[in-house]
Amino acid sequence: MSNDAVETKKPRGTFAWALWDWAEQPFPTIFSTFIFPIYITSAAFGPEEDTSRALGLAATIAGIAVAIVAPVFGRRSDEAGRRKFWLFINTLILSGVMASLFFIEPNPQMLWIGLIIFSFGGFVQEIAFINYYAMLKQVSKPSNIGKVSGFAWGLGYIGGILLLLISLVGFVQTETPWFGIPLDDALNVRAVFLFSAIWFLVFSIPLFLTVPEVKAKPDRVKENIVESYFKLWAQLKSLYRQAPETLKFLIASAIYRDGLSGVFAFGGALGALAFGFELAEVILFGIAANITAGIGAMVGGFFDDKIGGKRTIMISLIGLTVAGFGVFLFASLGPITYWIGGLILTLFVGPAQAASRAFVAKFTPEGRDGEVMGLYMTTGRAVSFLSPMLWTASISLALTFGYTNAEATVWGILGLMVVLVAGILLLWRVSPNPQVISD
Repeated sequence: MSNDAVETKKPRGTFAWALWDWAEQPFPTIFSTFIFPIYITSAAFGPEEDTSRALGLAATIAGIAVAIVAPVFGRRSDEAGRRKFWLFINTLILSGVMASLFFIEPNPQMLWIGLIIFSFGGFVQEIAFINYYAMLKQVSKPSNIGKVSGFAWGLGYIGGILLLLISLVGFVQTETPWFGIPLDDALNVRAVFLFSAIWFLVFSIPLFLTVPEVKAKPDRVKENIVESYFKLWAQLKSLYRQAPETLKFLIASAIYRDGLSGVFAFGGALGALAFGFELAEVILFGIAANITAGIGAMVGGFFDDKIGGKRTIMISLIGLTVAGFGVFLFASLGPITYWIGGLILTLFVGPAQAASRAFVAKFTPEGRDGEVMGLYMTTGRAVSFLSPMLWTASISLALTFGYTNAEATVWGILGLMVVLVAGILLLWRVSPNPQVISD
């Protein structure tokens, strides 16, 4: 299909598609970064070193599960034409996961129950992203795909801001939570989990009413899950023939996206452990971080369409690396370093994420969107151990040098920067305009 033919299409449901980014924001914001990790690793669930390790193990298991099933799930949605259907199912399940975490009371017996539910939610979220990302070309044109991706990512960050404000004002940082919810057994914090489930369901509705379903491939042959795995290797060889640079980008982005994930995954812990932030202060930082990340994503989307995805990503990664080393070098200045350096980090995270999604969508062979997005999730998860491993190794190294726990935590930043630098070097070798050959 020519670009001219694609440009004449009138995409339906662009805003509704972008609104799903806003809708699913509770999981990355509330559950993965700012509130649930601090809640589940609190003293009420056991010693801090035990709960932190348990959280890391749960996240690792979820990541391995995604890496195993993502490419097959994506390819099957291409073949069967049930992309929107499976996104709908994933949305319902993930909403149920959020709601069920309301019942995780603050006591040690609930630690692993809560972590198992949470890690399952992380798995479902990543699988949902396969079909959601694969819809990007349905709701955009080649001339504005970067802008649409950046707008959606920015809209998600704005949703995160509103969520954190509601959590702070209505439930967490108040002696009289909304709806008369008592403070006993952390009910005010757990109520945020229930509110998040409702938020997700309500704001997901426009996508399912507006964005059209893709059609099944007319020549498809039904196959079971086992057969799908046997055909995966042939699909990879076919993709290498059609779009070798896209495959190279998947590998490079796997590395630096793990570094981006590490910035958010350990951001709350860094603020709390190294700079002494309380939960309310972490939420305030999260609000500010989402503002800067949202601005960065939307501005980055504009530049994506102007200067190209690779340049946008490279500039963002270099900015992230400089800011990260800045936080490490000036950590002794106290919380002001975390505020300034941390916000600069988040400013560049947004455009790097949004431009990466647009880049891989733009250079995916026609009809293989779900398959390639499945590989996009798989490659990211295949190396998801890098950031946690280097974060932990850097802290352990600092402890052997005699630093205190708070001082050693700052060293974890160096581990994340190593991942980002490796990603930059790999991305440098990827063509900014990959050629896609008709199969």
